[in-house]
Amino acid sequence: MISFTIPGAPVGKQRPKFSRCGGFVRTYTPEKTVSYESLVRLSFAAAYPAFVPLEGPVRFTVRAFCPIPNSAPKRLRADMEAERLPCPKKPDKTNIEKIIEDALNGIAYKDDSQITDSGPFMKRYSPRPRVEVEIQSLEEGRG
Repeated sequence: MISFTIPGAPVGKQRPKFSRCGGFVRTYTPEKTVSYESLVRLSFAAAYPAFVPLEGPVRFTVRAFCPIPNSAPKRLRADMEAERLPCPKKPDKTNIEKIIEDALNGIAYKDDSQITDSGPFMKRYSPRPRVEVEIQSLEEGRG
């Protein structure tokens, strides 16, 4: 099993942006997505510096921990600090998983099409915002 932590608040995959320049339409990836994908790759490389990408099917599990808002009521703050209270705010599950899956293409596994199983997703408030990722090979003898 491979596990690592991405520090900071979870970020979701953003849609490509379009701009017009003269008669041409230019497509580009938003800077926030590019920056977070780099952070994901750096976090993985720090945990597994000489890793050879997995081949075959893999299970992908994500646990996201969102920052506690300053406006959080005192009656809920203890549960938020104990990481027991769900975070219903954006980004959503799909976009959090997608940005990490795409960032790890060719690094943790050859292609994200190898992800055939997802572990239980969890998104909670925490005083220590982060995303915890686990990747497990579903082939015997790996992961």
